[in-house]
Amino acid sequence: MSKLALVPTPIGNLEDITLRSIRYLKECDSIFAEDTRVTRKLLAHLQIDKKVLPFHAHNEHKALESALRELKNSELTVLVSDAGTPGISDPGFLLVRAALEEQIPVECLPGPTAFIPALVASGFPCDRFVFEGFLPHKKGRQTKLKELSTEERTLVLYESPHRLQKCLEQLVEFFGAERKICVAREISKFFEEFVRGTTQEVLQHFLKNEPKGEIVVVIEGAPKPEKVTGNKYKDKTQDND
Repeated sequence: MSKLALVPTPIGNLEDITLRSIRYLKECDSIFAEDTRVTRKLLAHLQIDKKVLPFHAHNEHKALESALRELKNSELTVLVSDAGTPGISDPGFLLVRAALEEQIPVECLPGPTAFIPALVASGFPCDRFVFEGFLPHKKGRQTKLKELSTEERTLVLYESPHRLQKCLEQLVEFFGAERKICVAREISKFFEEFVRGTTQEVLQHFLKNEPKGEIVVVIEGAPKPEKVTGNKYKDKTQDND
């Protein structure tokens, strides 16, 4: 019986890969990858030789039909992303949905993902949070930021290094200069960095220090509005009593 397995790969340190993930990579018939070059480097490090097929944002709709054929003709097919858990902010969910529609079992192994360590290490409440992934680049971006500015739960965003400065400027504009945030960069890598402070302070840091690598932005939730008890306005006629 055919099966699709989602296998998380390290987001930085190669030691983060699990023993179970290595076993699935060894036992599978083929691997669908976001970038075949990145995946082949990982396989070479693990001394694994497998057929690696592309499934990325530029070909996912065209490749879906052939991917399903590959799935049906194999006992175990693995889906990986360049780093982390496939399906999060990448087109992997399309293959998962198509497989389920074809009654092909789907299994997702636990493993590395960037936003969880960024969230937990931010120091903000993480019992309830909102993961937004990448915000719209242009259309609808300001509307989305305005909407999120009143969200009381901790917010988690992904951002690219060349757009981080613009993102921080917009956070100052829509969330206020004093809202606390944490920018996590290069998690699990040699140059891992957490920059914590107000939106204005973090913006100033990255104006002086060019950001590089994978970036997660964690934003403190909006303060809850104060409850008004009793009469909002005091009756002035009572002053004369």
